[in-house]
Amino acid sequence: MKYFFCLLCFVSIISSGFAQKQKVWLDADTGNEMDDLYAIVRLVKEASIELIGLSSAHFNNPDLLVFEKWNAYDSKGLNTVAESQRLNEQILKALGRITISHPIGADRQIGRSWGEEDARDSEAAQAIIKAVKSLPENEKLDILTIGAMTNIASALILAPEIKSRIRCFSLGAQYNPKTKVWNKNEFNIRNDLNAFDYLLNLEGFDLTMMCLEASKPFQFHREDTYSKLDETNAAKKILEDRWREQNPQDEIRVMWDLALVEAYLNPALAQIKTVKTPPENKSRKIRAYIKIDEKALAEDFWSTLKN
Repeated sequence: MKYFFCLLCFVSIISSGFAQKQKVWLDADTGNEMDDLYAIVRLVKEASIELIGLSSAHFNNPDLLVFEKWNAYDSKGLNTVAESQRLNEQILKALGRITISHPIGADRQIGRSWGEEDARDSEAAQAIIKAVKSLPENEKLDILTIGAMTNIASALILAPEIKSRIRCFSLGAQYNPKTKVWNKNEFNIRNDLNAFDYLLNLEGFDLTMMCLEASKPFQFHREDTYSKLDETNAAKKILEDRWREQNPQDEIRVMWDLALVEAYLNPALAQIKTVKTPPENKSRKIRAYIKIDEKALAEDFWSTLKN
């Protein structure tokens, strides 16, 4: 009986440890550039967290209306969120993790061009709401956004009661830690400025920004990257093909999205500072990454990819 009791306690402790894995959701405009796929692979391979969702984000921008090409795509008729969704499903299948929830997101920004805060409902917004509400009362969902913030903003507008159950880590905007000046002239933010303003103004919402200044040093060299990707592995082949197809002319790429994921997973290798929101927004405190150890974070990525 004593042996059985000890065994039961051991199993209980182990089970409790597994139950305490941080649950994470990634929202990605995967179709836009190449580094989203690297960020997705890194999160899927992380054993210390539980990736419970991967939603697709749009990357609508004015260039699609006036230029024939956007990266390697023909602009005419391009459904940006559908392309992100296609790639999300492709990489999850290659990794053998298609069972991870992967709902499609909104096809455009919240509100209208002049502002407003009307939600853009989608499968992704509803899935985020459901995921948060299904958590035990003492747990929070960490949501990482590496594109327009439409889906997370819409989820919060539709279900404001989930606000306290989310910690959000987002790639976007510019922030100068010396002058303490914000600049919203950045691709992700411009694709849904309404969503960013909504989240900045949301009192009590836990928001951490990975801005351009902090992530820019995180760069990969093309040939070095190719040499480390084994084409016999389906997921690694997708990563190499994506660079070859989307950005073959670039010898060096800033891995913006991967920078956020790596910094989130390795907090000891990134410096975060509490900062004030921009002056045009509600005055409150959020956080921003100020500096990252880009070399150590790159080493962590390649080390993880070997497994």
